[in-house]
Amino acid sequence: MSVSDIRREYAGEPLDETRSDPDPFRQFSIWFEQVRPLEEDPTAMALATATREGRPSVRTVLLKAVDPRGFVFFTNYESRKARELAETGRASLLFVWRSVERQVRIEGAVEKVSAEESDAYFATRPVESRWSVYASRQSERLDNRAVLEAAYDAARRKYGDTVPRPAWWGGYRVIPDEFEFWQGRESRLHDRLQYRKRLDGIWIRERLAP
Repeated sequence: MSVSDIRREYAGEPLDETRSDPDPFRQFSIWFEQVRPLEEDPTAMALATATREGRPSVRTVLLKAVDPRGFVFFTNYESRKARELAETGRASLLFVWRSVERQVRIEGAVEKVSAEESDAYFATRPVESRWSVYASRQSERLDNRAVLEAAYDAARRKYGDTVPRPAWWGGYRVIPDEFEFWQGRESRLHDRLQYRKRLDGIWIRERLAP
């Protein structure tokens, strides 16, 4: 079988622009609560960034907070993604929830969360994950795995159970100005609802062709 022969039918529930919530944050919350018990990693989201010259990159990160201010994730401030966020100030997120044949795409500006927010989240991480922050200078080249494991052991011995958050690690908030909710439907006639934020803060909701 060739790759082009791999296909399946979608049979999701209708997504109607007249019945969805006019607030995209509330619509996201509705969908998230529905998929939360169904998906193994409901908070997994693809994060797309780009250089100033337009060279894109994408990776999976985990959503750690969402409220009317935006969507928050945490990372190393010296990583490739951080450098690209600093260059453009924008990012795109994509949630894929296969159990219900849904996707949510989000675009917006990006800002660092406060040091207090980063401290509070860092303190909730398992101590092993806090040691790993010190062990991994994210996106830098390593000669081998042993170098990484040695750095991890060194962090464990140095900090024990009291691990401070390093200044080069913390959170980002994606502040949406566009959402798209996608629902797989039969015969590839998928439902797509786009929410765009006007300059006056009002969200415009529109149906897009699949």
